[in-house]
Amino acid sequence: MAQNKSLNELLKWSIENSTTPQSNPSPDSAANADGAAAQQPPTSTGAAPRNLDPELLAQLFGGPSDAELMQAAVAHATSRDPEVTLESRLTALDNLEQLIESLDNANLLSKLGLWTPLLGLLGHGEARVRLMAAWCVATAVQNNAPCQERLVALGGVERLVAMALGEEGQQKQQEGGNGVAAVNEDAEAATGTQTEEDMDVRRKAVYALSCAVRNYQPAMDVCTNELRKKGEQVENIDATDMDAINDVIDNLKEKVMNA
Repeated sequence: MAQNKSLNELLKWSIENSTTPQSNPSPDSAANADGAAAQQPPTSTGAAPRNLDPELLAQLFGGPSDAELMQAAVAHATSRDPEVTLESRLTALDNLEQLIESLDNANLLSKLGLWTPLLGLLGHGEARVRLMAAWCVATAVQNNAPCQERLVALGGVERLVAMALGEEGQQKQQEGGNGVAAVNEDAEAATGTQTEEDMDVRRKAVYALSCAVRNYQPAMDVCTNELRKKGEQVENIDATDMDAINDVIDNLKEKVMNA
């Protein structure tokens, strides 16, 4: 049925954009042939020709599906190939984030086995990759119980809590801090940039937590338990109590600002 619909659309497009031959062109029209050739040919209906839907072309002649694009994006972002640049990883994650704005595509993350590598990027050595990974998580779980369930099952809430409290950034700094400390101005500027990047990561982790816990009690329970383990004074919260959730999220935002 879908294929017949596509063929009908193609036929309709062909008819709309076909030209009507002129049996006896006048001398004036012949004289202006060169000028007319530079213009777009009129259609049989007299309307301007429309472009063919790219999705229709993909259905008819083949092309990467959203699932294939998602797999390619995650594969590129997690690649160990040294020739893969940071910018291309970020572009891949940006593409993934746009794809999973669709609820159906977000739910494909589980079916395609992409949750584990995506959550692995929350611990990436580059702050901007961690930020984009947290953004993808936030987009996937927002108002989406199946994705919230997978996040909880794979320990993603605990990782987001650690990121929101700055523990992930501190660990990365320690891993990269074994060399001799530089004392020139360039090194000091670089350190300032890194700190700002870590703050951006923490803000995005807080946002992802906010999306993860709302209206999904298991995620809310894991979040509050994890915060208590880390010394935060947090009571049990109903996942439908938006005011109470806002208080927790606002407190985390304040910690980021005062870091």
